[in-house]
Amino acid sequence: MSAMLLSIDQSTSATKAVLFDDRGAILDKASRNHRQIYPQPGWVEHDAEEIWRNTLAALGDLAARQDLSRLAGLSVTNQRETIVVFERGTGRPLHHAIVWQCRRGDPICRELREAGHEDAIRRRTGLKLDTYFSASKLSWLARQEPGLARKVREGAALIGTMDAYLIYRLTHGTVFATDATNASRTLLYDIQRLRWDEELCALFEVPARALPEVRDSSARFGETDAGGILPRRVPLCGVMGDSQASLFAQQCFHPGMVKATFGTGTSVLLNIGRVFTLPPEGLVTALAWVLHNKPTYAYEGIINFSAATVAWLKDQLGLIRDADETEALATAVEDSGGVFLVPAFAGLSAPYWKPEARAAILGLTAHTRREHIVRAALESIGYQLREVLDLMKTGAGVSVQSLHGDGGPTANRFLMQFVAGLCGAELRVSNVPESSAWGAASAGLLGLGLAPSLDALAALPRAWTTYQPRLTPEQARQLLEGWQAAVKRVI
Repeated sequence: MSAMLLSIDQSTSATKAVLFDDRGAILDKASRNHRQIYPQPGWVEHDAEEIWRNTLAALGDLAARQDLSRLAGLSVTNQRETIVVFERGTGRPLHHAIVWQCRRGDPICRELREAGHEDAIRRRTGLKLDTYFSASKLSWLARQEPGLARKVREGAALIGTMDAYLIYRLTHGTVFATDATNASRTLLYDIQRLRWDEELCALFEVPARALPEVRDSSARFGETDAGGILPRRVPLCGVMGDSQASLFAQQCFHPGMVKATFGTGTSVLLNIGRVFTLPPEGLVTALAWVLHNKPTYAYEGIINFSAATVAWLKDQLGLIRDADETEALATAVEDSGGVFLVPAFAGLSAPYWKPEARAAILGLTAHTRREHIVRAALESIGYQLREVLDLMKTGAGVSVQSLHGDGGPTANRFLMQFVAGLCGAELRVSNVPESSAWGAASAGLLGLGLAPSLDALAALPRAWTTYQPRLTPEQARQLLEGWQAAVKRVI
């Protein structure tokens, strides 16, 4: 009988527990949503204690339904840049988690940019000096919460991304560790030397001793029985940030392979191989993964608002009752009627990186219907992806071999067809709906010795739906020009 692998997927909107067999088939899953907390415009927080309770609840749901006696290990994937400060020993959060979408660190980034630090930060981390990443949020906390800063300095408080926080609590405080893909999203980690950078830590007012040990993506992170929920203690093995985990799940193991994870935002990753290079302006260089102390790098384009734009249509405007309605509404009209929705709700990310930009719906006329606005919202996801891919092609030095898609919005056939047509490329959409969870579990297979190599993982069966481009290059060009004209109005 095959082994089972359990994966926690702690995302921006929910925490899932997904049970796989050792070939990647989903046996069961459970999920709990958590609150989105908006203390003021541009600020986003999560209650990390709520997320911990939800993690146990999701695991408990599966344990109640499934015989987990063949469980080989537990893996973790997570929203990457969201940061938590928590108490040493108990793991109790000392402040709400500050989410990757939060812009409260903008003034600190501007201060460091004006002081001339941007280039050195980029060369060491591969990232932009932007509050999307964790460090400026920690600087903000240090300045605004002196009591909390004192606890961090004295060692009474620890700092970690969501994986490190969950690992700490799952192991009752015996393991304080993260993997390299998550560490690399903080602006504090040197992705060439593969270690925390003391100078960057000092620059952002973060004591290096408060940061977790960094391990390989396939390493073991202790053992857990999740507080007695699991039938026995199992290895915690296989940890990756969600976007890198998705790249791994899509088996994009070779340079030139690209994947786009459509979620709250969209992360586009292009495998560029073993050699670190700085990307064109507008992209970042990411650690795709580290296995056996050997890094693989990727170019990444980060799009802040994808499915979050659809959620805005529902929650803020009331134009739809459910995201599932959008496909039928978008196809009820021939085109967007000249309407463009630029979703700069928290500024524009790749390829523009304009934090001061603000969202707009442009091209409205007396004939505009809600169908046109819904279609424009979906199309905005495709436009942003196309611009990121164009930038990657100019800077990578490798040809794009394949385009893969995953994430909840891939169920929207209109959106996927529009992406294929606008990008002029075959798009393969994974039929495994939990790619990030499977990517972390795949790294766990390596670490547990259940898969001997990447070649063995690549030999596992995959199923996908293929979309061929239907737009002509001229049609795609005209649409893109309309989008770019709209973007210029908001930046």
